[in-house]
Amino acid sequence: MSDPLPTPITDLDWSIVPSPCFVVDTRLLERNARILGRVRAEAGCKVLLALKGFAMWSAFGVFKPHLDGCTASGPIEAQLAREEFGKEVHTYAPAFSEVDLAETLTFSDHIVFNTPGQLARHLPAMRAARQKTGAKQVEIGLRVNPGYAEVEVDLYNPCASGSRLGSLREVIGKELPAGVDGLHFHALCEQGADVFARVLAVVEDRFGDWFPQIRWLNCGGGHWITKPDYDVELLIATIRDLKRRHPHLTIYLEPGEAAAVDTGVLVTTVVDLHRNGPLPLALLDVSVTCHMPDVLEMPYRPTIHGAGEAGATPHTYRLGGPTCLAGDVIGDWSFSAPLAIGDRLIFADMSHYTMVKTTMFNGVKHPSLALWDGKALNVVRRFGYQDYRNRLS
Repeated sequence: MSDPLPTPITDLDWSIVPSPCFVVDTRLLERNARILGRVRAEAGCKVLLALKGFAMWSAFGVFKPHLDGCTASGPIEAQLAREEFGKEVHTYAPAFSEVDLAETLTFSDHIVFNTPGQLARHLPAMRAARQKTGAKQVEIGLRVNPGYAEVEVDLYNPCASGSRLGSLREVIGKELPAGVDGLHFHALCEQGADVFARVLAVVEDRFGDWFPQIRWLNCGGGHWITKPDYDVELLIATIRDLKRRHPHLTIYLEPGEAAAVDTGVLVTTVVDLHRNGPLPLALLDVSVTCHMPDVLEMPYRPTIHGAGEAGATPHTYRLGGPTCLAGDVIGDWSFSAPLAIGDRLIFADMSHYTMVKTTMFNGVKHPSLALWDGKALNVVRRFGYQDYRNRLS
């Protein structure tokens, strides 16, 4: 099993943190990076950071010694990976326009197409790029859909019925399309090595006859490798067994959440107290719709340091944000003492799938970004009017 997590950020004086602010502990990032690096070394595979889950480039230096590069979802993420991470860049998108593909080619080492149609449509451009003087070799991949997953929520299930992600074997046909160097699949979401082993067995059963024709296999993301109860040894053994069966294949994993899970917090402040019904209301300087959208989308309930379930302690509040959206409500929590204007509330586990999803709806103040190493707080980014203005025209 992986090492137990340190308690996230217990040694920071919250009064010195600007509010609102995402604070990421680089010591916890380092812990996650070392676990991913161990898998990379002991399993003999390559590990990529999925920027869709964590793209705080000021922290990339923590990951560079341990990972092989990044996986991107289009030309913008690919450019960030090339410029700020500087190692391998793998890019997959459900569909590439001609313009997006041309831009993506500039920054990518691997490009993965979602369908045989996309592959056939863009293959001439890929081949032309290879023939240009000085152009680097860009590996061509195809995303396959195994038609099997154990993800319970369809919103996050890449293999749900009618999924647009990847192609089923019966859609592709008997023959591997021409020009394909490798295959990519993704069928996990916050799941363990046992689920991965079962999914992999289905992939081999349905696509294994093509393995002798390819050079690499990308096993996607959704592996919760750095969670305390994750069976790292099983993951390593599963990949080793795969490589014994197919020794010519380079195996890739592309975790995003696992890289940054349990590494940071969102620091907020109570700006008003109000009552319109049975529960008192506490209005914060952060918005659930702008800054914690997964609370509404998944949905899930974040943890607040020192707070409990509604009714668990004497003082229960409904927490909400500062936008005009009626549903900008984070949820109900209880506290041992009454809240006061100016109190700091600390939302845990707010590194992955938070900063990458935030918006500036209503022009509400966007949280700053900071790094904490146990000694110094480095506020790496503050946001203001120009950031809001420059997104529009």
